[in-house]
Amino acid sequence: MTARYDTIGINYAELRKPDPRIASLVDAALGIARSVINVGAGTGSYEPAGRHVTAVEPSLEMIRKRPAGAAPAVQAEAGALPFADKAFDAAMAILTIHHWPDKQAGLAELRRVTRGPIVLLTFDPAHRPWLTDYLPELAALDEAQMPAMADYARWLGPVEVRRVPVPHDCSDGFLYAYWRRPGAYLDPRIRSGSSSFWMIEGAEAGLSRLGRDLESGAWDRRYADLAALDTYDAGYRLVVAPGID
Repeated sequence: MTARYDTIGINYAELRKPDPRIASLVDAALGIARSVINVGAGTGSYEPAGRHVTAVEPSLEMIRKRPAGAAPAVQAEAGALPFADKAFDAAMAILTIHHWPDKQAGLAELRRVTRGPIVLLTFDPAHRPWLTDYLPELAALDEAQMPAMADYARWLGPVEVRRVPVPHDCSDGFLYAYWRRPGAYLDPRIRSGSSSFWMIEGAEAGLSRLGRDLESGAWDRRYADLAALDTYDAGYRLVVAPGID
């Protein structure tokens, strides 16, 4: 089995360290669940302590990068989970659904194997963080690969959608995490931690313009209001589907 992150997960464990403030939101949404399946688990970010976690990850390379003591991992796809019906108290999937070949089938599988809540950290493709002013290719990619917020209710039934504020010093280097650290986007190593930068073409012009605006002070003037913010609504959302009877 091959997977995208066999190639692009080079610096993932180093650059994608879970942020404790976001982790607390995920953990709270899991409620009292004792057994949790984590689908698209990667290197284990946001897997809660004190629960029995089973990780599912299609990329063998990412499984190999899981630290010692991490939850056991099964190499499998979201759309074909090798578990019995209602095997888990809860399910979680963190910034992964946009990589699933069949998103509806994957969520149906999560619902099949989970008797309690399903917790998804995802992104609202209707949102436009400031970085898309420089790289409209990112907005186009978000629209192409991210489910619309309305899709989750169609596929899972009633859901609650919660905003996930991104701290200015977020330790998890996902795409829009550096909203108050714009110079980070000029670093190829930082960009390598986000799958989106592996998937778009023609980013050089936008990044060059960002570099010029940072040097001239134009970025600071245009986005002066961000300097006073400790958190930013970058479009990340926690989608929570309740348990089933």
